[in-house]
Amino acid sequence: MEKVLIGKITSPSGLKGEVRVWNYSDRTQIWEETESFYVGDELRRLESLRQHKSVLVIKFEGMDSREDAEAARGTEIFVTEADLPPLEEGEFYIRDLIGMEVIEADDAGEGSEPAGAVIGRVTDVIQNTAQDLLEVETPEGKKVLIPRVVAFVRDIDPEERRITVVLQEGLMDL
Repeated sequence: MEKVLIGKITSPSGLKGEVRVWNYSDRTQIWEETESFYVGDELRRLESLRQHKSVLVIKFEGMDSREDAEAARGTEIFVTEADLPPLEEGEFYIRDLIGMEVIEADDAGEGSEPAGAVIGRVTDVIQNTAQDLLEVETPEGKKVLIPRVVAFVRDIDPEERRITVVLQEGLMDL
């Protein structure tokens, strides 16, 4: 059973053991539909959940005081793969994109890399912008950010673990 990181406790909230959690997911569905979470290595039931601004405020079973919550500060929260909600067509979990090979599309146009040329591998996905950015490390070790929008990303093939992109002139020079 593989565990999947979905959040991190940032601080206590109040006096009764509630904690503030930074949600690594782009939605709260998994928090609402899952009964138990791994808080560090301990499996704990969820007693209550509410959203406050950009963080979740959660009460876990067995965390009943501010001291308990303070002791959990910095602890990562996991679910099992079986707890992950199904994805819509064209959606991917970030962990599935990391490590994928990125290649140039055949129709890239004049002045670009040769068709099918390997650009690099996805090392991260940055989500705190208007659109997701794929962080790609080239074979030379340079990091390039490619927006995950239709103008740049032509295809994501999970079976081949390959992303086909069209690079705009100058993108690789940034």
